Amino acid sequence: MRPSTMPELLAAARSRADDLVAGVRTLVEVESPSADVEACRAVASTTAQLMQSWLGTPARIREHGGRPVVQWGPDRPKVLLLGHIDTVWPIGTLERIPWAIEGDRMRGPGVFDMKSGVVQAIGALALLEADQADGVGILLTTDEEIGSTTSRDLIEDAASEAAAVLVLEPSIDGDLKSARKGTSWYVVQITGRAAHAGLDPERGINALIEGAGLVTECVAWANPAIGTTVTPTTAKAGVTDNTVPDKAVIGIDVRAWSAEEQTRIDTLMRTWRPQHPEAESAIVGGGINRPAMEESSGRSLAELAASCARGMGMPPIAARAVGGASDGNFTAAIGIPTLDGLGAVGDGAHADHEWASVSALPERTALVAAIVASVHDGART
Repeated sequence: MRPSTMPELLAAARSRADDLVAGVRTLVEVESPSADVEACRAVASTTAQLMQSWLGTPARIREHGGRPVVQWGPDRPKVLLLGHIDTVWPIGTLERIPWAIEGDRMRGPGVFDMKSGVVQAIGALALLEADQADGVGILLTTDEEIGSTTSRDLIEDAASEAAAVLVLEPSIDGDLKSARKGTSWYVVQITGRAAHAGLDPERGINALIEGAGLVTECVAWANPAIGTTVTPTTAKAGVTDNTVPDKAVIGIDVRAWSAEEQTRIDTLMRTWRPQHPEAESAIVGGGINRPAMEESSGRSLAELAASCARGMGMPPIAARAVGGASDGNFTAAIGIPTLDGLGAVGDGAHADHEWASVSALPERTALVAAIVASVHDGART
């Protein structure tokens, strides 16, 4: 896109601000917790209708691994806009946190993470000329908040021929996200032996004590100097207060900036053994979930985004590394240039005070459109 047209693009987005806000409200008011597949099918249908209305061509709702996904454009586009329409909020949250606009803030479950970003993706393509959107695709999944275990292969396939992946996850204080930590989750079950806690506790093998040993030991595997964290998050053990517990289940969250660190912790997790020689342990869930999204993957796109913002007369826009992960981790790991955090400006992901900025909605929509057009033009030359 020629820089002289960029201010016009921003003006066009601002002229559609009311439609953008109405689109966000439409999606927010269709509750879509990840675990409720029927609710996810409902929001997929609503999203596809919005795409049809704004883009003039129908979206495809597919069943992938028993879950709905929404796709628009080619299956393997040259520019992929990536996001999700599931949320962490259970059905009924709207009764407690209804849709509302308070000054510059839109409120409602999922408004920041990430239904505003979904609307920005659709709105961005609606701003472009047909030839600028040619070869551009949108992929929206419904299991991102629970690890994307079903959709990962589809995401990687959709991104496999792309020159760029733009992830419409929310920003971090307005900044884009050029790098993300990799995530690993583990559920470790420790098996001991039950016994009466008063009559003969010595005949038991206390799985709770062994689990406490794992909790104490695993935190020492972290390396704060390079950002590797190992955090025990859940613990369950025992049946009654007078019984030596024969089972303990420990949940552990791991974050790291590199694949090497994720592998190091994974090896430690899988080779850990209880101190009692007759106790047993096994990883019954989890492992390396999302690989690290390294800064090099998004550097050139972050520079392009900053250039587009300048071309539209917007305030300077920065990019930074963040600890949380997204589906952009998958696309970056297969070598596709990936830029994240292009979605809403706001705060409160997964929290009751979640909000997204009304005034930033058209600005970010225009920014995404400008990046898409610039990447598209670059791919043709």
